[in-house]
Amino acid sequence: MTKRIAEASPRFKARMAGVSYLLGSLTSVFGQMVVLGMLVVPASATATAANILSHESLFRLGFVASLMTVPFHLIWAVLFYGLFEPVNRSASLLAGFVMLLGCAMWALSSLFQLAPLLVLQGKSSLSAFAPEQLQSLALLLVKLNAQAYDIGLVFFGFWCVLVGYLIFRSTFLPRIIGVLEVLAGLGYLTLLWRPLAHYLYPYNLALAGPGEISLMLWLLVKGVDEQRWKEQASLGR
Repeated sequence: MTKRIAEASPRFKARMAGVSYLLGSLTSVFGQMVVLGMLVVPASATATAANILSHESLFRLGFVASLMTVPFHLIWAVLFYGLFEPVNRSASLLAGFVMLLGCAMWALSSLFQLAPLLVLQGKSSLSAFAPEQLQSLALLLVKLNAQAYDIGLVFFGFWCVLVGYLIFRSTFLPRIIGVLEVLAGLGYLTLLWRPLAHYLYPYNLALAGPGEISLMLWLLVKGVDEQRWKEQASLGR
């Protein structure tokens, strides 16, 4: 698979990266925001537990969607490395490594996402705990999932900044997209300090929209300018 990706044309790589970008974003938003937003009541462990148990199929679907985010992000990390290696190999490699760390956190957050259901259904193995204690533990695990997911977004923010820099330095993608992608990354990086992120919300995360959407659409529709990509690749050799 790696050999086939390496041999593919730059435009094909770009469009496949756009597809992976889109699928990764959709699965992440559905699993972490839509499903959990429907079922989790942050101020009530009892209501959250009741929602999870009465909508088990939806909750499991959210877990599957969150987990599928990881391979989609890994695929686009490999494709982006191949696209931007001619611009700056070190920065491209660093971006790939940062994305790998983000994926590790999202895989961990997925486990925390499934854990509340296991706790609430594990009555025999957890019989020493009162129902209220199990409900509180389930809500705590949901909150740990949110914390791990946000740490993954911080790594993703670093990735956006690096990729924005690479786009700006490239000759085969519009520089304005690079600027917007850097701004998206800076918005995600506010999650490093939660008080600041809460103070700036929702404007900090709104910064992500223009950069991510413009990059995704450009990759899906236009791909990259192959001639300019080949010219830049030849200069780097």
